[in-house]
Amino acid sequence: MSDPHTPRTTDIDWPGATHQLDPRPDHGEDSYVGHGRLAGRRALVTGGDSGIGRAVALAFAREGADVAVAHLPQEQQDADETLALLRAAGVRAVSLPADLRSPEAAHTLVDRAVHELGGLDVVVANAAFQMARPGGLSDYPPDQVRRTYETNVMGTLWLVQSAAPHLPPGGSITVTTSIQAYSPSEHLLDYASTKAALNNLVVNLAADLGPQGVRVNAVAPGPIWTPLIPATMPAEKISSFGKDTPLGRMGQPAELAGAYVFLASGDASYVSGTVIGVTGGKPVF
Repeated sequence: MSDPHTPRTTDIDWPGATHQLDPRPDHGEDSYVGHGRLAGRRALVTGGDSGIGRAVALAFAREGADVAVAHLPQEQQDADETLALLRAAGVRAVSLPADLRSPEAAHTLVDRAVHELGGLDVVVANAAFQMARPGGLSDYPPDQVRRTYETNVMGTLWLVQSAAPHLPPGGSITVTTSIQAYSPSEHLLDYASTKAALNNLVVNLAADLGPQGVRVNAVAPGPIWTPLIPATMPAEKISSFGKDTPLGRMGQPAELAGAYVFLASGDASYVSGTVIGVTGGKPVF
């Protein structure tokens, strides 16, 4: 039997698709069991077509939430697969193609989510862009750096800015940051710096939205097997992906879902401004 913790797909075109990956990522399709912790909630998950976003959207649906899945237009095939999983859980699920690199796009996305779901209680800002550059600082083209910051930092800020007026007391926002914010890789210089910026943004947003009764937190994943990995990293780095963690392996998207469910649920009613690391043992501080 092949090792489920060793990547075998090493080179696909960005943004990649789930069906291209070997081994196939585990999003909790056969393992996640809901307990009604998000019953009646309405959630928007960006980057929800595949990887971590798909696992989170699926867990939310099985916990009883209606879910709007935002994704790039070219990721519709993955988004359709995700919607089928969510609808099988008996909830309302919609696909909202969007490129969140402008405030107008974020505003339109939020308005559509509110219209489709009848309101909004939970936002997961998970969409991100990365592209490894093994050549060092001089190898980072301006267009890539701009896209990385526009997607990861500005896109998150505009998304929250647009969503905040719709969130009721008890609402929550969770931002996906990264172990890269704490232990940056040289070949992900621009990406790592955006994730550090997001950690800071979460603390400030928690202070800003706390009086409104809205909580803001982050989840910092470690090395997780998603289409983004073989689509954006050098092949020679993928064979050892995750081996440098204390647990000695890469993680699966399903292994993050519980953290997002906790932060969106009433169990986390006094948790705001914090980062939960799901890193295979790498320190988050």
